[in-house]
Amino acid sequence: MEFNVTFERPLDGPEAGPLTVGWFLASDKGAVLYDPPERVQIRPPNRGHAKSAARCPAVVQLESRYFMVKCPFDLHIGFQRDEKGKAVLVNRAGASSPIRSSKLNEVLTLVNEAEWRFPDRPTIQLHLPYCFVADEPVYMSQLAAFAHYRPDPMPGTIFGGRFPVSIWPRPLMWAFEWHEPAKDLVLRRGEPLFYVQFEGMDPSRAVQLVEAEKTTELTAYLEKLSGVVNYVNQTFSLFKAAEAVRPKKLLVPKAKD
Repeated sequence: MEFNVTFERPLDGPEAGPLTVGWFLASDKGAVLYDPPERVQIRPPNRGHAKSAARCPAVVQLESRYFMVKCPFDLHIGFQRDEKGKAVLVNRAGASSPIRSSKLNEVLTLVNEAEWRFPDRPTIQLHLPYCFVADEPVYMSQLAAFAHYRPDPMPGTIFGGRFPVSIWPRPLMWAFEWHEPAKDLVLRRGEPLFYVQFEGMDPSRAVQLVEAEKTTELTAYLEKLSGVVNYVNQTFSLFKAAEAVRPKKLLVPKAKD
């Protein structure tokens, strides 16, 4: 995919300085639940030895290119079918659940069975307000939190994804394909939910993640992209149309208090 928009560049070339990516929440509702994304850094105690993996440049370089988004909720969810055979989610935590059952469907959705990739693997979506934006061509990949160990592995896999946040700064969701629906899905607040990785034109540039200001221009641009997935099958086909209405500058770093 080629971009025709001329983005603002540093005066001495795109290779000058880090690749800056902004993050923000599409909605401020319950904003205190959502921790800022943070760089993945797994530092074991043994860093003294020169050959320790914690000091390996390749390991450090890899970790520096991934950012972690933490789970904002405690969830204990089961899957079953009702008396009519309809697929449903069950809140296993019941009355002890931190999320009221009446509010659960606002954050968690069971995808229509006709849209599952496999008939025996239910798909669910956890809706999140995280958005990322950049003022030069940048692709973002959403990945499983592969470097963090879970003593109780998830009974399935997440749907990854890759798209240009410079053109398409849409809210993310966490999509899960349930390979073993007989086993419950347990998510814990504060644990890694997924990673994001950013790719610019020059893969050697470091990535700097900053909180972005929700300016009038950014809010208006998001409104133009809002909900289009409900009306077309291939949203990537809309990239050129999105480019045509995109302001030259969308990323304004938020002033620190």
